[in-house]
Amino acid sequence: MAKLPSSVDSIIDQFGPHKGYTPKEGFPGVHEPDKLVKTHCCFCGMQCGIQLKVKDNKVTGFEPWMEFPFNEGRLCPKGVQRYLQNNHPDRLLAPYKRVEGKGFERTSWEEAMSKTVSEIQRIQNSHGRDAFAMLSGVSLTNEKSYMVGKFARVALKTANLDYNGRLCMVSAGAGNKKAFGLDRISNTWEDLKHAEVIIIAGTNVSETFPTLTHYIWQARDNGAKLIVIDPRVTPIARTADLHLPVRPGGDSALFGAMLKILVDNDWLDHDFIDNYTSGFQESIDAVKDYDLAWAEEKTGISAAKIQQAAEWWGKAKTSFLLHARGIEHHSKGVDNVLSCINLVLATGRIGRPYCGYGTITGQGNGQGGREHGHKCDQLPGNRDITNPEHRKYISEVWGIDEKEMPGKGLSAYEIIEAIHRGEIKGLITICFNPLVSLPNNNFVREAFEKLEYYVAIDFFLNETARHADLILPGSLHEEEEGTVTTAEGRVVKINQAVTPPGEARKDSDILIELAQRLGVGDKFAYKKAEDTFNELRVASKGGTADYFGITYEKIEKNMGVFWPCPSEDHPGTPRLWEDKKFKTPDGKAHFNPVPYREPSEVVDKEYPVVMTTGRVVSQYLSGSQTRRIGKLVDQYPEPLLEIHPKLAYQYGIKDGDEVMVKTRRGEAVFPAQLVETIREDTVFIPYHWGGKQSANQLTIGTLDPVSKIPEFKVCACKLVPTGKIASIKIKESAFQSF
Repeated sequence: MAKLPSSVDSIIDQFGPHKGYTPKEGFPGVHEPDKLVKTHCCFCGMQCGIQLKVKDNKVTGFEPWMEFPFNEGRLCPKGVQRYLQNNHPDRLLAPYKRVEGKGFERTSWEEAMSKTVSEIQRIQNSHGRDAFAMLSGVSLTNEKSYMVGKFARVALKTANLDYNGRLCMVSAGAGNKKAFGLDRISNTWEDLKHAEVIIIAGTNVSETFPTLTHYIWQARDNGAKLIVIDPRVTPIARTADLHLPVRPGGDSALFGAMLKILVDNDWLDHDFIDNYTSGFQESIDAVKDYDLAWAEEKTGISAAKIQQAAEWWGKAKTSFLLHARGIEHHSKGVDNVLSCINLVLATGRIGRPYCGYGTITGQGNGQGGREHGHKCDQLPGNRDITNPEHRKYISEVWGIDEKEMPGKGLSAYEIIEAIHRGEIKGLITICFNPLVSLPNNNFVREAFEKLEYYVAIDFFLNETARHADLILPGSLHEEEEGTVTTAEGRVVKINQAVTPPGEARKDSDILIELAQRLGVGDKFAYKKAEDTFNELRVASKGGTADYFGITYEKIEKNMGVFWPCPSEDHPGTPRLWEDKKFKTPDGKAHFNPVPYREPSEVVDKEYPVVMTTGRVVSQYLSGSQTRRIGKLVDQYPEPLLEIHPKLAYQYGIKDGDEVMVKTRRGEAVFPAQLVETIREDTVFIPYHWGGKQSANQLTIGTLDPVSKIPEFKVCACKLVPTGKIASIKIKESAFQSF
């Protein structure tokens, strides 16, 4: 029986917990590379340009790509280290199958593919097509995202397909479509540099999108006022003119109160409201009772600060409002997004130079990945799977009968619930680690143990894949050609630098062969990634996310093309809404009334402390990649419990003490880190770790009724000191030390 790689042990063995990585003599990276490959970072939605050094079919280092217009050579700590995973000893190099009583054993591709197809057919013949589901990730390219959506509907013929963007961008997407009819940031980052006032709500930019910070600092240099809304004094908040330490769950109360102040002081753009919007009166009626005393109580922010924020925003000539997961990871995430948009529309500052609004995309292809059809309710081009005209068009592109196309399926967490109920029996995941990423993960673990057959496609053995019946080794970012779409809507090219090692295969090749074995190979006759992209272009044509005019040649010539781009002679659209023609049915931007409601779980005597979660600079998502890179592991080796000294004093907690955090879902122990940069009623735990270190053992599975996003950002907890002192601490400031 072949032994599967461990998750972290081999990092420590090879790199040392405090040594990082030093090339040895004879390692290919010691000598000059065979080639430099211009591509993009594999991590966040900024998709910074980078040049990878390649020697003997291995990525051995990087050089800055100074010409790429967004980052101009700048990289964050993760981007600098990302190349190290290419040669990591944990890399999956062959298929593995689970053998009863023995664990995992190496198997052949023939046996793996044959077994997978036979199990799909067995389960669907016995329980129906929707009894087999698929979950995918938005670190995949646009081509693979498109292919996954088509594979689920045409090859698996299941409605139950969703993606890990369900844990990231869907509240923003739903809010954007309600308000504008289209889901994309309105302006490029260049406009951000010239805004007079910038609001950053629920986004820890300096740690999660460090290269974007450059644009914010340039705006500050140009005289901009910066308002940061966050329960913590994050690194970007330290540079703010005004920090609003909102109580988790109080965001829409804050934005609603600010809207009322705009109305009371007539800081409004009446021409824009009257001619280009609808729903204004209903929206201001919803906040007519939001006085400052009420807002102070709900948000935990002083009335004076709320008044000041509204005044700066209301009186500005140009502005930019950005938000991310901090306001979106809620059971009212869509409401929070809409309440932000109401502030933008009320002042008419959109569709103009230096006036923008948007959500900061979290994952590597979080923008493109939510446009081309691997969501449970979506078809390519950001079309609606329940819309008869949309279904008809995509069916014609795919060459299938529209009646054969499945309808709307279950979202990611709903799929887990359906597995528990016994309705879903089989599952394929690709580039997704639900056991770390989803809330209430003890419940998630129980679901995976109930599956009759589970196939995981990935390049490392993540925590979820340990429950698989079959593991298929897929491809890293640099091992397959394709495109991704950056957070500002720029479609860029991923160039293949190396081929997959050992018996590992390209993700797309795995899906194509499975489709062939399922009898629909003629629908997946792609010879190269460009073939898939050209079909995607046609499938997106006429949709709100229209890529039809974008080609590989055009992308490389211009270092990216902004969608929508409806024809090959079209230059792309860096700034939206300059014509004031919105994509809603009436052509107007829509205000949406947002009555305030409480989070799904509030503090009480038994659970008196608010718990929230988020990211740290040296880790990324579920940590499958970053927890294998020595320098990043060294910087932040385990999750810490951030707690204010005053709250810690109430419990007798000292810096470095182990503290048990309990919620109604579970309990976990974390070392305390006493910081004055967090609200006194709130604790913070980063979520990048699995097992006993997982913050998502504690979070709640309540979903937003519209977006179906879980409420990661607020739950009630209690703190129980263990009387023990933790053995590992991180450096005093992970951000400042880089």
